[in-house]
Amino acid sequence: MESLDEIIDAMIADRVIHRHRRIWLVVIALVVVAALVVLATGGWKERKGRSVPTLTAPATVTAGRYEFDFTTAVILRKPKTDYSEAETRLRVSFKAKNIDSEEHKSQSPDSGLLLFVPGHGADLVDATGITCRGEVTWVLVYGLPPEDCYTEFKVEPDFKADEVEIGVQAESFEATSGVFGANDTKFWQNEAPVAVVRFTPSEKTDGGSK
Repeated sequence: MESLDEIIDAMIADRVIHRHRRIWLVVIALVVVAALVVLATGGWKERKGRSVPTLTAPATVTAGRYEFDFTTAVILRKPKTDYSEAETRLRVSFKAKNIDSEEHKSQSPDSGLLLFVPGHGADLVDATGITCRGEVTWVLVYGLPPEDCYTEFKVEPDFKADEVEIGVQAESFEATSGVFGANDTKFWQNEAPVAVVRFTPSEKTDGGSK
């Protein structure tokens, strides 16, 4: 039979355990709430955690074999008509120059180098193409002056933003190596983020694609 001292010790231990259990439950609840708040405000992709710089337009970004001189962004709205639904596009304007000092090769810039970064945990949006001189596949010649270009991103018809961010990727001039064996021949490959450019967009109604 347990003594009175043993019974008292057991009661005290039980209270301590319950007190600590309540503390841990509170801590776990706070962690869950904090995680939900982080997810609701853009996931774990916080700006302060970026490994690439965030620039404010106008800004110049060297991206592999190209140099982009970003200038403006505009939200273009096409009103609904009897024959088509309302559309909205985000257009980003810039000058583009071929700086391929490795191959001196003329090339049309890949639209995959530019991405719209919506934030708040949303997926990145691919550009619909890079247009220079009115042509989506305009070839930039090494050594020539930069061309006036733009790219567009499809967004929701009611899209609004006081600030937009465009992610810039760059290829690296390197050889292939890995599971398929080494190759000493270097070429442009492996797109990777190099910068994010922030714009304060204007807004206008647009009746066409130009």
